[in-house]
Amino acid sequence: MTLLKIAHVGHPVLRQRSRDVGLDELRSPEVQTFIDDLVDTMRDANGAGLAAPQVHNPIRICAIEVKDNPRYPYKPNIPLTILVNPVLEPIGAETFENYEGCLSVPNLRGVVDRFCELQVTALDREGSPISRRVRGLTAGTYQHEVDHLDGKVFLDRVKDTATLTTLAEFDRYHKAAFVERIVPFIAKWGG
Repeated sequence: MTLLKIAHVGHPVLRQRSRDVGLDELRSPEVQTFIDDLVDTMRDANGAGLAAPQVHNPIRICAIEVKDNPRYPYKPNIPLTILVNPVLEPIGAETFENYEGCLSVPNLRGVVDRFCELQVTALDREGSPISRRVRGLTAGTYQHEVDHLDGKVFLDRVKDTATLTTLAEFDRYHKAAFVERIVPFIAKWGG
């Protein structure tokens, strides 16, 4: 296991569009080892996801996993998912407000609008096609990670900067109201 260094906001790697990964490259030992290290780094940092550019590698790969995450105790679990060259298409126009944080923007959260339901097409780590619908907070997590592949961080999507808060102040002043609002949303939309 190799833990990778996480890039923080301000680093140019977070602002460039990542390049697609070809099948031969994806199946190479180097990229397969990189994916293992990406997953280990995400888990070590208690992330809900981690995209390759966040660890200084501008390729279109991200990992998503939520398993009783202490940073997001209200998030439904998501099994480990590796997305290669993902494309997200909103299903419908309905959105929700999500308090998001990011390993590349330490100790900060803010409210971001996300689509409630998406069609996801991608490759898995072996190069097999993935086609699935994701909903609810899971859809928000997918959008957050794929944004990184397009050179965006959640701060770019915060519509009201007055919602920005440190993690300690989120826990103290905003978390209870957010959880009270998001629990019915999870009941309606699932994941």
